[in-house]
Amino acid sequence: SHIGKALGTNRFMTFHPPVTQAVLDAFPGVDLLFGKPMPVGAAKAVLTKGGAGWSHVCWLIDSEERLAEYGALAAELGIELPVAFEVDVGLHRGGFSSPEALKAVVIPKGLRCEGIMAYEAHAPEIPGLCGGQACALKKASALAEEFADSLGDDQRRILNIGGSKTALLHHGGVANEVSIGSAFVLPSDFDKPGLAGFEPAAFIATPILKVVEPVLPGPPAVSRALKALGLFPRAGCYLYGGKWMAEPVFPEGMRTNGLIGLSSNQQFMSLPAGADVKPGDYAFLRPTQSEAVLQHFGSIAVFSGGRIVELWPALPMG
Repeated sequence: SHIGKALGTNRFMTFHPPVTQAVLDAFPGVDLLFGKPMPVGAAKAVLTKGGAGWSHVCWLIDSEERLAEYGALAAELGIELPVAFEVDVGLHRGGFSSPEALKAVVIPKGLRCEGIMAYEAHAPEIPGLCGGQACALKKASALAEEFADSLGDDQRRILNIGGSKTALLHHGGVANEVSIGSAFVLPSDFDKPGLAGFEPAAFIATPILKVVEPVLPGPPAVSRALKALGLFPRAGCYLYGGKWMAEPVFPEGMRTNGLIGLSSNQQFMSLPAGADVKPGDYAFLRPTQSEAVLQHFGSIAVFSGGRIVELWPALPMG
């Protein structure tokens, strides 16, 4: 809601039917595109359940087989379903492999083509020896244009490209929209040059339960020897919870430890010798992903001006 208002958009991409329903309920009249193909059984379940807003949802089609399934579903329910085609512009994660393959598609009665989704998350990972990011993006954009050209003029409402890592690197081209979400909270997996102007905005805060002089189970001499060799910490603590998709950021120097391992109940963390930490203090971790982590924690506490000023409800797990 906050970002949508700031950007003046009511177009959203979701990846899970319960999340989709929550978005449809919160934003009546929203324009929504699924970011991955839904099994036809999942589509049938939500459409027959009769939740509000599903006529505004565009379903993603990645193959002729799925196209036929959705055509049969539209006929069975006696409705028209808007669809967009997932096209492969270099990621090779599925979808229609060539503009020629897309052009040859016969769209069943009951389905309405809205356009294409061309995702190029591979681009930032292409090494310079193979042309690098710029070359990969150029190829992806050119392919997206070829795919778009294979559609009719009335089938090009959605020409979607990009994800958070690449959306802001597109200038011009055939696309009329980009997908960007995780960039706004910037989990660590999204530390890419294309997002250099963004800052991390979401952290896990958890109490420190115990501060200890760590000792491994077994003979104490083993722990002393490992400490002397620098292979085991001289100070440590236990957190409330743990084993999240997240990296420690505070207290400074706090780290996981391979000898003790991870725990989702009380996670041990090594600390620098002399760390000024006591039980009841808070540790902070930066998520590596966005919704895959945020949805585990309930409402987001909005910290501003030195205090918590709002609680933002998070999307459901489903």
